[in-house]
Amino acid sequence: MKRLSMSISLALALTLALACSALAKDLTVSAAASLTDAFTECKPLFEKANPGVTLSFNFAASGPLLKQIEQGAPVDVFASADQKTMDDAAAKNLIDAASRKNIVQNALVLAIPADGKKVKNLASLTDAAVTKIGVGNPETVPVGRYTKGVLEKTGMWEKISAKCILAESVRQVLDYLTRGEVDAGFVYATDAKQGGDKVKVVEEIAVDKPISYPAAVLAASKNKPEAAAFVAFLLSPEGSAVLTKYGFKKP
Repeated sequence: MKRLSMSISLALALTLALACSALAKDLTVSAAASLTDAFTECKPLFEKANPGVTLSFNFAASGPLLKQIEQGAPVDVFASADQKTMDDAAAKNLIDAASRKNIVQNALVLAIPADGKKVKNLASLTDAAVTKIGVGNPETVPVGRYTKGVLEKTGMWEKISAKCILAESVRQVLDYLTRGEVDAGFVYATDAKQGGDKVKVVEEIAVDKPISYPAAVLAASKNKPEAAAFVAFLLSPEGSAVLTKYGFKKP
């Protein structure tokens, strides 16, 4: 009888374990590099509110992330640092269009290493003493695309492009700044904030359109309810508070 009772208990435990396993969901989020710190802080909050769901992040420039998705990367949520990249994803039917939401806005700033003295404003980038300027690659990095657009409009791109050190993400530009490897760099306001006392903002750069970040559920996601829940969390009071803490503006 005792042996039978143990067998039943083991069977029940196994059934419960299998049931829990079936309920567990691994959610993969591919997000713009500038969202790294805010999303990382959101992870335990979202997982606590959604028992059984585990978040995994893939942070990089928006362009390469889209390329990965195009090539079949198993992604549930995509959050880009610009509308163009998400528009490209929508045009290729890679996202669930109805799930697309604008989650935050950001600002473009010209920053320098904390001890930098060569750059005092945008115009001073043309000075001969300024030889290295960190810029995201305009072909793949949204912050680089915003930067090039502004500089072309002001007629400065042609004057300083030879000085530009192209980076593969906004965080790489930030690294250049914190290590003092460039005289100046163009980053988002949120990234400059993460640079702490190693980075100093010279000025905010006006752009034609707001720097708006959209997020969407992937059309191929196998966890669409959970993916939609994460996008909703980012817009909730709890998620929004975290994003605001890191310097992001309301969408």
